[in-house]
Amino acid sequence: MSKSTADKAKKGNKAEISVEEKLVALAKLQDIDSKIDKIRIIRGELPLEVKDLEDDVEGLQTRIGKLNTDIQDVEHDIQAKEAILAEGASLIKKYEDQRMNVRNNREYDSLTKEIEYQNLEIQLAEKRIKEYNYAIQMKKEVIVEAKEKLSEREADLEAKNDKLNGIIAETEKEETLLQKESEKNEMFIEDRLLVAYKRIRDNMRNGLAVVPIGRDACGGCFNKIPPQRQLDIRTHKKIIVCEYCGRILTDDEIIAKATGEPIAEK
Repeated sequence: MSKSTADKAKKGNKAEISVEEKLVALAKLQDIDSKIDKIRIIRGELPLEVKDLEDDVEGLQTRIGKLNTDIQDVEHDIQAKEAILAEGASLIKKYEDQRMNVRNNREYDSLTKEIEYQNLEIQLAEKRIKEYNYAIQMKKEVIVEAKEKLSEREADLEAKNDKLNGIIAETEKEETLLQKESEKNEMFIEDRLLVAYKRIRDNMRNGLAVVPIGRDACGGCFNKIPPQRQLDIRTHKKIIVCEYCGRILTDDEIIAKATGEPIAEK
């Protein structure tokens, strides 16, 4: 980017920047952003894989925690039923002692019914305790399985994180510098054009919003471009987009100025 162009941008006079300078700025921005894209491609699916594993680990930890809470609740229920057993046994002994000293059949029958009722309560409590103990056993087996799976996921997560952190360590500095350069270069492009550039990038799988013409065709979608339109592109008098894919079209001269690389021989 020339010093005069930079001065215009710093003063906020983006409208005074020529179309050719705008095209160079766009091509430069595309070059920078493409380099950032390549760095992120190197990381591949690792960030997503790490996020999925983190979600799995969190989910398993939550599940194990809930199962342990459920077990505690069931254990409290068992304690309540054991209290019923103790109370029932105590009442039965009391009623049996009282039954030995009754004065008539009515009192005897009443105490007998109380003893029968307490026996039924004890049987029901014993049944519930067996059910609760079985439920605890099942939950503990599930916890064992969940802990084994959690251990596997945590090992996978550690390995993926180590790999991702290694890649980030290698590329973070370069990406940060490129990101700053990208943001700095955006100041040379008017807002309307910058919004259009970013929208086109978002809509393209390869992230290319600015492409050169090559072999009489768009460098993005490879559809043929009429000779007159090619001439218009090479004069750098206006921003021209591909009528097929919507990408901003430029030529090798602009690309060379933007990247500092020599124009490729035809």
